[in-house]
Amino acid sequence: MGYAIEMLDITKTFPGIIANDNITLQVKENEVHALLGENGAGKSTLMSVLFGSYSPDAGTIRLRGDDVKIFSPNVATELGIGMVHQHFKLVHNYTVTENIVLGMEPRSRFGLLDLGSARKRVEQISEQYGLHVDADALVEDITVGQQQRVEILKTLYRNADIIIFDEPTAVLTPQEIDELMDIIRLLKKEGKTIILITHKLKEIKAVADRCTVLRRGKSINTVTVADVSERQLAEMMVGRSVEFSIKKKPLHAGNVVLSIRNLTVKDALDTVKVNDLSIDVHAGEIVGIAGVDGNGQSELMYGLTGLSPIASGQILLDGKDISDMTIRERIERGLGHIPEDRQKHGLVGPFSIGENITLKDYFKGPFSASYGILNHPAMDERGVRLIKEFDIRAGQGTATPAGSLSGGNQQKVIVAREIELSPQVLLVAQPTRGLDVGAIEYIRGRLIAERDKGKAILLISFELDEIMNLCDTIATISKGSIVGIFAQGEVTEHDIGLMMAGTRKNEGGVHTV
Repeated sequence: MGYAIEMLDITKTFPGIIANDNITLQVKENEVHALLGENGAGKSTLMSVLFGSYSPDAGTIRLRGDDVKIFSPNVATELGIGMVHQHFKLVHNYTVTENIVLGMEPRSRFGLLDLGSARKRVEQISEQYGLHVDADALVEDITVGQQQRVEILKTLYRNADIIIFDEPTAVLTPQEIDELMDIIRLLKKEGKTIILITHKLKEIKAVADRCTVLRRGKSINTVTVADVSERQLAEMMVGRSVEFSIKKKPLHAGNVVLSIRNLTVKDALDTVKVNDLSIDVHAGEIVGIAGVDGNGQSELMYGLTGLSPIASGQILLDGKDISDMTIRERIERGLGHIPEDRQKHGLVGPFSIGENITLKDYFKGPFSASYGILNHPAMDERGVRLIKEFDIRAGQGTATPAGSLSGGNQQKVIVAREIELSPQVLLVAQPTRGLDVGAIEYIRGRLIAERDKGKAILLISFELDEIMNLCDTIATISKGSIVGIFAQGEVTEHDIGLMMAGTRKNEGGVHTV
């Protein structure tokens, strides 16, 4: 079997960093080839080179033995290379068909838009690959899993026979992940070549034929997946042994520190997103909220932190109503926040690590001298300490702009800042989303350490194994309401997955709401 894609001796540099250091990747025709590595290992850069988003500084790309120059994604598309991005590139108020044909709209012989023929082809491809998406539905009205299928349809509509999947399961339920694995297997059966970027070792073992491991910009090894264990893959990725199990002390819950009572939050369009929600979090307890993306989790966090006003209800922090307090007042009362969107709500990209780490207390001594002048040496002193403590990998030390860090290191900056402030309550959303196994291990360990110090933690995560293993109490949310609250061990991952999809568990089992 020949190679569909050969990326030979690829080097790509950015100011101060070698993202790809003489990497060779050879993907066989009609195989599922996994690309594994820590955040910042160079996986996304390498795939961006293949898809034409970046031009390599050195190296050769061959397509079925022929040298090719891929100057842009349009060239990649013409060569039959498609990419399903981690963050979907869809227009929400367009239909499925309109999104799929966007940029290459079919025209009648009179030059008029011909969506009818496009719709028929979309339906035919959807049926052929078992994608089962309504071609006429608005994207805003379909599930996250179906939106991902639209992205897959976009690549197939453009006749891609090499498809890159970038972290495809980050926001899917367990059932949707199983369905996606089936779709990947079918794509392979139909003759497609798949490159799968993922941090999830179970997925590699489930569908991949071979796996190339990158570490710090270099290619470490290419292995046949059937010949290695998950633990061996993890050790190749991070260069050391990795602890998979989450070890924590038995729960010793204290008083209720955060009490959410009958909370209702609306979005910018005045639509109710959080509906009469009530839940308590005790000192020394991690309460996890599991749910499919779009069921009010973001709005719940916005309401609790003050990023959005609440419509009704109360938020009590250590018995004090903070519902009408400003964001700074809530922080001063002891509310910490690790946001789901680290770039939008967690960091100021152009600011240095030292500046980002003091974003919440820059106005206090020793960081703010008289007359409001910032004391940058004091900021840098804290930055240097926390870079070392939290193993933040930054080429320019504390002066490194936060926006230039890898996703995992950006997350460590936020976690470092929040833990340094030692809040009574820590609101945590998607803390390990898109992170590699080493960063996941580290951040989960820091959250457990805060819980063991008596902090109250409210965790929202789409990662069910994270919810099941990290949390003392598990609540499921559907359509903005809590549909069940259970102690760890009372429910299975399957039960939680069903409830995430809108079912409720009673003593008699799980049934539809």
